Amino acid sequence: MIGPSLIMLMVLLTLGIISSAQAQPASQPNTTNKTANKTPQIKQKSAASTSKQSGIKVKESAIDKPSKSLSLDPELFKRIDGDHTNASGANLDYRVQRGCLRRTFNEESLPANLGLQDRNFSDFFRAQTKGFFDRMRGNCIPYALALGNRNRFESLSIMNGPIQDAKTEVWTFTPSAAGSFLIQQDYLKEESKRFTEVQLKLSDVLYDPKRVGDKLPVELIWELNSVIKQIYPDESNALENTNSIVRLIVDFGDKERWAQIWAVEIIDPATQEVFASAFWVERNDIPGAFYTGTGESIERTFWTNPLSYRRISRGVGSVRASSKKVAPAKNGVAPAAAPKQRYRAHMGIDYAAPTGTPIFSVATGKVVHLGYSGAFGNLIILEHPGNYRTYYAHLSSYNVELEVGNEVRRGLEIGYVGSTGRSTGPHLHFELRKDGVYVDPYSQKTQLDLWNMRDSDSGLLTREVLLLGTPITNSELPDKN
Repeated sequence: MIGPSLIMLMVLLTLGIISSAQAQPASQPNTTNKTANKTPQIKQKSAASTSKQSGIKVKESAIDKPSKSLSLDPELFKRIDGDHTNASGANLDYRVQRGCLRRTFNEESLPANLGLQDRNFSDFFRAQTKGFFDRMRGNCIPYALALGNRNRFESLSIMNGPIQDAKTEVWTFTPSAAGSFLIQQDYLKEESKRFTEVQLKLSDVLYDPKRVGDKLPVELIWELNSVIKQIYPDESNALENTNSIVRLIVDFGDKERWAQIWAVEIIDPATQEVFASAFWVERNDIPGAFYTGTGESIERTFWTNPLSYRRISRGVGSVRASSKKVAPAKNGVAPAAAPKQRYRAHMGIDYAAPTGTPIFSVATGKVVHLGYSGAFGNLIILEHPGNYRTYYAHLSSYNVELEVGNEVRRGLEIGYVGSTGRSTGPHLHFELRKDGVYVDPYSQKTQLDLWNMRDSDSGLLTREVLLLGTPITNSELPDKN
């Protein structure tokens, strides 16, 4: 018995060594291919007039490419509904105050004038800003102050006057984890190298996005339209009939960087009054997000908006697993007892829409599945930073340029509504998962770090508000008698 066992063990070890040796050459880096793969596929085809997409980057490697079929693990359908993000530090009471404080002979007392009664911060502010106030221009100091729960100090950004040019400076102060404070200095001269200001008619953005197609990439048009619909002031129903404009600050990107809208403002061109605004906050560990100029999150809508046209035909809950009916009585014989109805969990949101309706990626991510998958039918799975995944199921077809491993930008047209798999009619089945567990994006109890301003992000928003927003005019000065 021992002899055959030893022989078998030696054979298995030999096969393992051979397999390992054969696999090693495939793992060697290929510098040439790696460099070429950084170039977006669509940008290489930009000369072709038929190309509509510009939000795809080629896959870095096909080694981790999954199979075209996907097993439906019941454990992945657990539902997160409520306390999932309490540990994320999401600040639900976050808000921003913006103004232009009239200059005085005691400018170093600015924190106290804004209501910040922290002695340590006042001393830090005074020590750091002596040179800053020597470069002031104009008669007021633009500021953006962020406060959290119970008026906790989150961040303060100040600008050296209400003028935006090569000499504009923005200094941002934030609390540090060690109990002290941090300061970041930014200069518009440096930022302006990659930013472009674009002005569009509000009526065109609201009702005719095609008219702005020659000024923005297609995925930015989808993104802009979504932002405007959320920040558009409901009390100004006739605003689109005026000469109001949409002022954008855009980074058009390059081979290494996605195009991105950084600031959106609805403005009266005659008075320069800003009716509404939103700013992009870039984050490293999770996807970036849009916030209004007052700190309100509008990001949840993006993550539940995979279609431009849709209605929710079914939400989260239980659905019948079968539709068997009881046979009617025959020849006076009583029918058999009705079978017990079985139900199955329906984790996801169904958006009813006509076959062929375009489907958009709700956030920037990587294609980790593209193919047929049982009850899901034709399925696309995107993986996003922070261990998030989004599922797009029952598709009729895909964007022909997509492959597993591609990086895609938010707003890219990734597929089209269909009725494949276990489907009773054309619709999109959409899911959002965190760490493999289903999240109900429509539950008011669900507060993800994707949608809320975190303490570590606060200074980024106040910085953008001052650096990229329309400068506050003297008529908006607060009364500080």
